[in-house]
Amino acid sequence: MDEVCKQLGVRPQTVYAYVSRQKIEVMPDPADSRRSLYRLEDVSLLVKRKQAGRKHETLANNTLFGAEPSIPTSLSTFYRQRLFYRGQDAVSLAEDATLEEVAQRLWDAQQPIDFSWATSSKASQTGRVAAFTLLAQLAATGHSTHGRLTRVLHQESQGLVGQLAIAFGAQPGQDPLHLRFAKGWQKSKSVAAHLRSAMVLLVDHELTSSAFATRIAASTGASLPACLLSGLTTLSGPLHGDASGRVQALFDDVERLGEDHVIAHYLSTGMPLAGFGHHLYPDGDPRAAALLARFDPPEPITRFIRKATELTGLQPNIDVALAALVAHHRLPADTAFSLFACARSIGLLAHALEQLDVSQVIRPRGRYVGVMPAA
Repeated sequence: MDEVCKQLGVRPQTVYAYVSRQKIEVMPDPADSRRSLYRLEDVSLLVKRKQAGRKHETLANNTLFGAEPSIPTSLSTFYRQRLFYRGQDAVSLAEDATLEEVAQRLWDAQQPIDFSWATSSKASQTGRVAAFTLLAQLAATGHSTHGRLTRVLHQESQGLVGQLAIAFGAQPGQDPLHLRFAKGWQKSKSVAAHLRSAMVLLVDHELTSSAFATRIAASTGASLPACLLSGLTTLSGPLHGDASGRVQALFDDVERLGEDHVIAHYLSTGMPLAGFGHHLYPDGDPRAAALLARFDPPEPITRFIRKATELTGLQPNIDVALAALVAHHRLPADTAFSLFACARSIGLLAHALEQLDVSQVIRPRGRYVGVMPAA
């Protein structure tokens, strides 16, 4: 990896993006399973293209679609296929840190974070509809972020996450958020510990689609609830934060038909198995490994994960781990998205707050490819 980065003059995440877009072929090193080998011809071709220079429109296209992220951030990054929050390994934080502690780190807050602030009553209805309805109402009446002190925005952010958590099913109260979710779903403290780990691992993931959407809204001076609504609506897509829903559907098929039938069907038709593989983690998603190590999924799911990994060579990612957690503890149907959305709201607000330091509206230019106007 270091040699490839040196030749191309890019960071590791850019190399991973080239691999995901099939610009560089990669394979495991037969001599060391922890390493990967990159096809020399592919790397050399990319070097020649960089030396020859690229047109402005090609650069813009690559910037938007993941080859070269151009928005600076100090919130999270990837190093040696590990996720870090402001320099701290996310997997290590997930061992004992609370969401409140991680939020204080990401928001760079001077005071401890308290998500019970401005929340007192239980929601009459809970779930995705209640959460998005709440955010839409708050966004419609929210105040611009401009001209307001950071500590005031931190207070509002605490209230937003607290209200969102209750809308998703957390019990009101003074306890840390993971305990309040467990109480809301009538689960034990041991289950709460697993919820805490999962949510800490999901707080942020660098410049995702939802983070970018949040930053666009923040760059216009939109209110914090409006920024968060922009991010969470983007997160709700099945190719992003709702990917665990696809995995849960897969698990349902496994329960009805058996893992052999399901795997054979997908492999015979060439369809990818949802939740396996991740372009940023060629050797396996460390978040998934850390979460799956904390509990034993139901036996059919365990067999399915093992056989799918053996037959595809792809490791389960965080979406599989999250769906397995829901199945193991028999949590409500939409729990995976609720946990993901509530946890990621902390990271999305961190992106909104960070973007406020840039006094410029994010406004990409379109590359027109339609019918030319008449003279």
